[in-house]
Amino acid sequence: MLSAVLFDFDGTLVDTTEMIHQSMRHATSSVLGRDDIPRETLLANVGQPLPRQMELIDTESADLLLEAYRSHHEQHHDALIGEFPGVEESLARLGSAGIKVAVVTSKRRLSVEMALKNFPGLGNVVDRFVTLEDTTEHKPHPEPLLRGLELLGSIPKERAAYVGDSPFDVEAAKAAALTSVAVSWGAFSESTLRTAEPDHLVSDIRSAVDVLLTL
Repeated sequence: MLSAVLFDFDGTLVDTTEMIHQSMRHATSSVLGRDDIPRETLLANVGQPLPRQMELIDTESADLLLEAYRSHHEQHHDALIGEFPGVEESLARLGSAGIKVAVVTSKRRLSVEMALKNFPGLGNVVDRFVTLEDTTEHKPHPEPLLRGLELLGSIPKERAAYVGDSPFDVEAAKAAALTSVAVSWGAFSESTLRTAEPDHLVSDIRSAVDVLLTL
């Protein structure tokens, strides 16, 4: 049986895909003067740290893109963030089964705290949070996931899983030697996630927990 489950945050526990898209759209429009970049291109690197995403869009303008993104994000955060039904109850099921829960995200701690103000119940069902500031390396590097296991009490890798909505989450889980569970309700399609070859692929949070409780 698993002793710990690590979760991504954006697109996995909270519905931030449209918020990310609109902030990306604002940044590329205001800084680069481009309104023609497809949605799938703007979201293609979600799961990696935001500064890295901006570098991949335009290296020379990355700092300006980041500033524009964060300004839009902070201004419109509460209006655009959404809730995935059943998340808190599902994570509580893991806790009731004696499984520790941590969030491992590439978001800044400030951004996570902003989200938790909208969904304070999440703080009651998550034991620890690992954010951008907590590690030197970031997903898909395994360091953030290994840090999560350390914070939960040095949980052995073979008794842990990582759940996320991006191919980078699957890659990070594999790099850390954790069971990988990809979820298709976030920013990436099932077909894209299948190419990453996760150990499990599920379409809703309740099904994800059903799978986790059988591992």
